Amino acid sequence: MITGKTDCGLQYAVRKRISSVAYCALSIKCGTRDEEGYHGGIAHFVEHTIFKGTSRRSATVINGYLDRLGGELNAFTTKEEIVLHATVLKEDLGKAASLLFELATEATFPEHEIQTEKGVVIDEIRSYKDSPSEDIYDKFEEMLFEGHPLSGNILGTAASVRKISPEELRRFVKEKFLPHRMAFTVVADIEEARMEKEVRKIVDGVFGKSGETELSQNKDRLSTKGPTASDVPAHRRFDITLNKRNHQANCTIGGLAPSLYQERDRLATVLMCNILGGPANNSRLNSVLREKNGWVYGVECGYTQYADTGIVTISLGCDKANVDRCLRAIRKELDKLQNETMSDRKLKAARKQLLGQLAISGDNGETQCLSMGKSLLAFGKIAGSEENKEMVEGITAEDIRRMAREIFAPERLSQLIYI
Repeated sequence: MITGKTDCGLQYAVRKRISSVAYCALSIKCGTRDEEGYHGGIAHFVEHTIFKGTSRRSATVINGYLDRLGGELNAFTTKEEIVLHATVLKEDLGKAASLLFELATEATFPEHEIQTEKGVVIDEIRSYKDSPSEDIYDKFEEMLFEGHPLSGNILGTAASVRKISPEELRRFVKEKFLPHRMAFTVVADIEEARMEKEVRKIVDGVFGKSGETELSQNKDRLSTKGPTASDVPAHRRFDITLNKRNHQANCTIGGLAPSLYQERDRLATVLMCNILGGPANNSRLNSVLREKNGWVYGVECGYTQYADTGIVTISLGCDKANVDRCLRAIRKELDKLQNETMSDRKLKAARKQLLGQLAISGDNGETQCLSMGKSLLAFGKIAGSEENKEMVEGITAEDIRRMAREIFAPERLSQLIYI
């Protein structure tokens, strides 16, 4: 793998992978938390409408450009990123790469296309409201981060989306889609030095060979830091039950957690969450709530990492009559994590399981490509598999117990229930 940075500040990484399929992604360090001064949901709406026309192509041409080659063009938005990505046959990689940069730098946001797409996004917002398991997480995060840019819903609201104008979209892209905020990544069966040369050629053609000094003067988003688990105000905690008249109850329990840059605590939290409620059938919560008692179809412990804070949640859906039983069982498992030290045998097995899951997930070319972009934007580098393995194997039983005590301390936990 080759990594580097162009003269304009854009980072890149290219990796050779034996396959007839190639992957490329343009990751941009701006998301929902960067919407101050704009209508809510604009980052996600940009992601939708960036495909609706450029100075060179119409929406119809863009939609069919890679389709006709058997390829795929897609995008997604998070609280901290907008990512445009494409999957094509390796001989069409140059076309896909050029198209991604064209979309990011030449989108025109035609008025008639914008009005049509508003209906699509508003329908997406309403569909989330019809999915309690998704809506409850968004509401939980909104309440936990109240008063901070991270509280914003990625989709925005129907009212805020209706107010977004083409001029506002163009201003957002002009201010946020800057080369020093971007990372371009490629995974393909092409010699890496050749890929690097082509990437630099495309980037220089789009942005020129200067601009990093000027761009670096932009205000850093972390001037407004998110809260951390150690300084949660007492009033920030909540224990709320809302009557949604659903056929089942949905519960989310959690609190603040280490940020992306608290390396040791972050990795210990990842392992702890995997032990507690990871995707494997033998996770503790799944074993008790589903396999032993049959109270839930699924339960998970999720960990979302942001640049300056994080959030751990335990989420489940169950029959309304089983809510209290589930909550008591969860509290019992949390007490075990906090007060019992894992044996060396169990800890070794937990590390092995996590490393296996990461290796299998990362074996997918698209996953590799997207992960590379996220790593470049976050750390300016990409850790190798051996480095990752060494870090995971360095996690101790005491690390796990310490994070369980910090994150799941009763005075720091919040709870939201839909019934």
